[in-house]
Amino acid sequence: MSVLTRDEAQTRAQFLDVDKYTIDLDLTTGDDTFDSRTVIQFTALAAGDTFVELKPATLRSITLDGQPLDPADLTENRFPLTALTPGAHELRIDAAMRYSRTGEGMHRFTDPTDGETYVYTQLFMEDVQRVFAAFDQPDLKSVFALTVTAPENSTVLGNGIAEHTGNGQWTIAPTPLISTYLVAVAAGPWHSVTTEHAGLPFGIHCRRSLAPHLDADADEILDITRACFDRFHEKFDEPYPFDSYDQAFVPEFNAGAMENPGLVTFRDEFIYRSAVTDTERQTRGMVIAHEMAHMWFGDLVTLAWWDDIWLNESFAEYMGYQTLAEATRFTDTWVDFGVARKGWGYDADQRPTTHPVAPDPAAVPDTASAMLNFDGISYAKGASALRQLVTWLGEKDFLAGINTHFARHKFGNATLADFIDNLASATDRDVHAWADQWLRTTGVDTLTPHVEEADTTWSLTVDHHGTRPHRIAVGAYDHTLDTQPGPDQLVLRDRFELDIPQDGTPTTRPGRRPALLVLNDGDLTYAKIRPDASSWNTVVRSLSGIPDALTRAVIWNSARDMVRDGELDPDTYLETARTHLPYETDLALLQGVLGFAGTQIAARYVTPENRPAALATLTSLCRDLIRRTEDGTNPGLRLTAVRHLIDAATQPDTIQTWLTDGTVPGGPELDPELRWRILTRLATLGAIDESTIATELENDPSATGQEGAARCRAALPTPEAKAAAWDALFNDDTLSNYLFNATAQGFWQAEQTDLTSDYVPRYYPDATQLATRRGPAIAEAAGRHAFPTYAITADNLHLGEQALDGNTLIPALRRKLADQIDDLRRALAIRNAH
Repeated sequence: MSVLTRDEAQTRAQFLDVDKYTIDLDLTTGDDTFDSRTVIQFTALAAGDTFVELKPATLRSITLDGQPLDPADLTENRFPLTALTPGAHELRIDAAMRYSRTGEGMHRFTDPTDGETYVYTQLFMEDVQRVFAAFDQPDLKSVFALTVTAPENSTVLGNGIAEHTGNGQWTIAPTPLISTYLVAVAAGPWHSVTTEHAGLPFGIHCRRSLAPHLDADADEILDITRACFDRFHEKFDEPYPFDSYDQAFVPEFNAGAMENPGLVTFRDEFIYRSAVTDTERQTRGMVIAHEMAHMWFGDLVTLAWWDDIWLNESFAEYMGYQTLAEATRFTDTWVDFGVARKGWGYDADQRPTTHPVAPDPAAVPDTASAMLNFDGISYAKGASALRQLVTWLGEKDFLAGINTHFARHKFGNATLADFIDNLASATDRDVHAWADQWLRTTGVDTLTPHVEEADTTWSLTVDHHGTRPHRIAVGAYDHTLDTQPGPDQLVLRDRFELDIPQDGTPTTRPGRRPALLVLNDGDLTYAKIRPDASSWNTVVRSLSGIPDALTRAVIWNSARDMVRDGELDPDTYLETARTHLPYETDLALLQGVLGFAGTQIAARYVTPENRPAALATLTSLCRDLIRRTEDGTNPGLRLTAVRHLIDAATQPDTIQTWLTDGTVPGGPELDPELRWRILTRLATLGAIDESTIATELENDPSATGQEGAARCRAALPTPEAKAAAWDALFNDDTLSNYLFNATAQGFWQAEQTDLTSDYVPRYYPDATQLATRRGPAIAEAAGRHAFPTYAITADNLHLGEQALDGNTLIPALRRKLADQIDDLRRALAIRNAH
């Protein structure tokens, strides 16, 4: 397939305007394909040639200004339009298009629970071509008018209000000017909850088998939606620009959500079938707020080319966390960001594949390269940079610049230069210089305090390794006289702001030096923080005694970074967690620290010989947390501890008893998520067989049950199970994206490295061939989930480096492998350092 280059897009944007798309989709023609008929009215601004994109199963006919063209002229995904004259033209295309099972284009899903079928579009980047013919680039905005024929039991959703006109036919209100990748359609027997707000119809939708779970959470979802909608209208001068606001929770969705105007699509795991923690509910709320922010930044004003994707994602990421904290009961969102999201950015920024938040346009020459920038830099680092910008600029001036940006570019396209110019118009500060230092550079700065003490004062000098300016808060903490059981308690003595780099003069404060000094207290900048020796000693004794969760998040992140950089023994991190997590009250911190300890330290950073001891530490910790919550006062903390105890189990007895009894003693009762989690661990340990998995699947035949069974079967420690799973992953191309992920997640297990060692060298050629056959979505999944994560060996590193040296990897797989190989290299270095 030909990818669109930036140069081609610029040429085409200067050559034509696209006035309107009229699209008719027929979803009743069979299980494999649907009919797509498109009329494109466009204007050529000069005489010349161009092309239109589509990826049909069959191109039946194409006419230009009434004259038939030869369908055989279609080359890959491009149909040439030659000898165009200046003026108006009409292009008509009639094609059959193929349904997808990989979450790209028009995805089709049949619910195993009740046999109902659902379809929805995901047209990001260049997948609109899988659904209808288009001049497919973000700066050729147009009006889209769609009609859809669907099965009689279906409801059709779209970017605008959809009207059922009879006989399965639906007409969707024409859009205002939007980009091709933002067009959306969803059809099926949806279960819907509808309301009105601010004079607009609002709706939330899911498949029928999830109806009771949506109904249980509908008030919370709609309350968050309304609160964020109102808060954005307080922040933004431009009103919401579309005629309705629907949120559809759809099956087998590759991303977290997609910001289609008027029809946001979410992965339907956000409709919870099983118990979740309040932090997980907060995450769902953040995603709702994130996608709503895109209605302005991304949909109303859209990037001109994909080098500015960070403008969409960083803004929405920042606004999602900030607005949720301002408008809802979830007031501690930045703790979760600090411990769960920020590390994603730090990790990405230290790999060879790092890139500036705002990359040079030359570094994003085509759509294939652009797709690689949906990473921790464009989201987490970019949002951190914007949070630092707001700290430095002030929120009032920041919002004034944003509103100028919306007013100047609404229903159009804008670039980084436009964005910075509009921010600069609202302040006397040098925003252009700030952008050069923050957005055009790579890597993570490191800040380390140096403290000198005199008789009645102490002074602070910050060692700044890096190039960016920072405005940070510094927290000074003292021990209290509190004699309650547990770690020492700390109290904030003083918090003051500091500009980095300093002017060469140490900052002097009154009194004795504090017991703990925290740079970046409040987590307002993006930098690795290293504690001084005295402060680290206090951390080891008193981390859980720090009064503010966000301060504790900064310190836990610092410890995480030191482990990854080989400066802190992984065992010390585990012991610190063992000491302080029994006293932790913040769920986001608990989940983040236990997650890193389990999936990285115990699974990858300690040697196989030391893994049992690491798991024993985690098991002991989780048992303490379970005992602490026997009174039922903190079900989220208890659920978190139960989950991690299951994952860390080295013997089957306890969790097998829980499974047999259907409950953890004292609760919780085992819901589907916990049952499949236990079964996966038991399968890994060799404590169950296929018959047990089949019985559970019979009891839970849902989509998530199918995924749980696939994961368990792949985890069984037998040569036959591994061979069958490998064949399903790499030779049988019928697995959907979610079943592929589940099978891959089950295949590699830290306890089974000997059993799977022969598959390590097979992975690289097999994944290369798979990616070429099945495309970017499965390539990304193969790199993320099917990589031999637990083969922490020099041989695996060598094999990976050889694969990267070749020229047969498609970009999506190359990027994932480059990141995985760097993480493998880091894991080996950590093992060697300790």
